[in-house]
Amino acid sequence: MANPLSTLLLVALLSLSAAAATRTKLQPTNNVDGGICKSLVETQGYACEEHKVTTADGYVLGLQRIPAGRSGNETAAKLPVLLQHGLLMDASAWLLNEPDKALAFILADEGFDVWLANARGTESSRGHTSLSPNDPAYWDWSWDELTAYDLPAAFQYVNNQTGQKLHYVGHSLGTLTALAAFSQEKLLNLLRSAALLSPIAYLGQISPFGRTAADIFLAQGLALLRSQAFPNEQVNRLLDFICTRPGIDCSNFLSVTTGPNCCLSSSSTDALFKHTPQTTSTKNALHLFQMVRKGTIEMYDYGLPITNIKHYRQPTPPVYNMANIPKDVPLFLSYGGRDPLSNVFDVNLLLDNLKDHYMDKLVVQFREDYAHMDFIMAMNANQVVYDPLLSFFRLH
Repeated sequence: MANPLSTLLLVALLSLSAAAATRTKLQPTNNVDGGICKSLVETQGYACEEHKVTTADGYVLGLQRIPAGRSGNETAAKLPVLLQHGLLMDASAWLLNEPDKALAFILADEGFDVWLANARGTESSRGHTSLSPNDPAYWDWSWDELTAYDLPAAFQYVNNQTGQKLHYVGHSLGTLTALAAFSQEKLLNLLRSAALLSPIAYLGQISPFGRTAADIFLAQGLALLRSQAFPNEQVNRLLDFICTRPGIDCSNFLSVTTGPNCCLSSSSTDALFKHTPQTTSTKNALHLFQMVRKGTIEMYDYGLPITNIKHYRQPTPPVYNMANIPKDVPLFLSYGGRDPLSNVFDVNLLLDNLKDHYMDKLVVQFREDYAHMDFIMAMNANQVVYDPLLSFFRLH
């Protein structure tokens, strides 16, 4: 995800760190027994397939496919939809509620061929053609690489398997990578439409917790990069420190990081903590914190002009220009008034970049009572978010 991610996304999904509301320790989870299909999909009475796809830079990603709803319909005439989670999450994010309230199951029951993506570094996507997760080089990536390699690999694989263009749903970080790709006019030849929940582009108006975290983590950047995987014990020590800062109350860590979510059930929250946090790279976290500090959408900043020149042939990182997203790409954006990560002011800045978008290709939904996690876990999201989303998909 964002996320989140995700969903900042990082901070948002720091929320997922705590197995109890008062705990801020981030311990990577390893609770998927036999894979997501076996533990979360088949147990609900759905068929499920585990797939693998290799990216152009060698990462082996896990994909789960729910080919039919509980009616058992064949997939031949169905349209594929790819779901991408946020930061520190994996595909389980779409499966945390009971079937009539979880988006992946709803889509399957509504006749879609559902594919669930897992970003590199998560449990389902720990493979590589030549590297081990114990190798520092394995973790040398940020969301730039998720945009450049992971999303294209998943899009192409689903297209190859189904022979059809696909709908896309992203949450948090899963929206940022899609927006970045669309701004470069990538993936569009394989896309029908995109639904972006808690859309993340600009992060300059993030919550006080997020800004404090960004400042402290960036100050520790080089030291943090020595521990390539995130989270780690140094991260936990920094979180403990952040929670002692004036004006920051971490007594309910989920709320302080993802906002006062309106409509989560205790059972879905318990399920969330069983499957998060998933591991990402420290470089990815630092990239997101750079966005908080700068208020821009740029590629990873290596800090020195000479190093940026080595990577980009220019002294500053290239910018992802949201105004370059083609005007005819069908987009559904849904954001919340209580979300500190997909902040209203930051979303409005994104929408300003889309002001020339064809109006019949852009649907914008605002939920005043929703925070960051409500969009994938709220008990009423099936009615207030997913029904409009399904209507949007059926138009395209």
